[in-house]
Amino acid sequence: MYLDIFKIGGNVVDDPGTLQQFLDTFCSCPERKILVHGGGVLATDLARRLDIPVQMHEGRRITDNETLRIAVMVYAGWVNKSLVAALAARNCRALGLSGADGKCIISRKRDPHPVDFGLVGDLTPESIDVLFIDNLLNQSIIPVFCPVTCSREGQLLNTNADTIASALALSFSPKFKVRLRYVFDREGITCPGSDRPLSLLSRRQYRELRREGIIYGGMIPKVENALKALESGVQEVFIGQTSVQL
Repeated sequence: MYLDIFKIGGNVVDDPGTLQQFLDTFCSCPERKILVHGGGVLATDLARRLDIPVQMHEGRRITDNETLRIAVMVYAGWVNKSLVAALAARNCRALGLSGADGKCIISRKRDPHPVDFGLVGDLTPESIDVLFIDNLLNQSIIPVFCPVTCSREGQLLNTNADTIASALALSFSPKFKVRLRYVFDREGITCPGSDRPLSLLSRRQYRELRREGIIYGGMIPKVENALKALESGVQEVFIGQTSVQL
């Protein structure tokens, strides 16, 4: 039995045409499925409108108290519920969730060394409540996760959506044949001098491409989580436009 886990980023969420195309494809997928979304573009835009500094380190957002408030409002609020409503319009039963809902994804605040990311959550092998989420899947409900989790002490934490998708894939891999799909606005990872995306990427190639600055910013956590998932039993990981391969 297959489980498809899709992760979409801000570039998909923020483009109406790309988003509509993705949602049509997503709803046509016959397998059990989970959607994880980001929304960094909208969060960055709101922060700038409110004159709140945006700080990033290697594609990951540094989160202070004000930035966390924006993240929760944008990710768990507007973006999450807009996606759930769009899925409902396509006759898909979806439930919008943060990690705090039902305590389904419990994280811990990231160690401030060597870089202090602030109110950012890291996941452990025990973070995912597989039983809770599996009960939703058994009722033909599509969980739609935003990138907000919480600690055991009840602290909301901004948590990388690529990491959440990878953690879900790893947690469900003993139960399903899991296919993890990172969907963004390009066909895949390309090398200089070529317009064609790489069909396969090894960890050695990743290190070389990162060292050369070809893989950078938000692509770093995406590829790192993809490789970790493959090395830990996930059936398949795809990075690119969903319309290219489903």
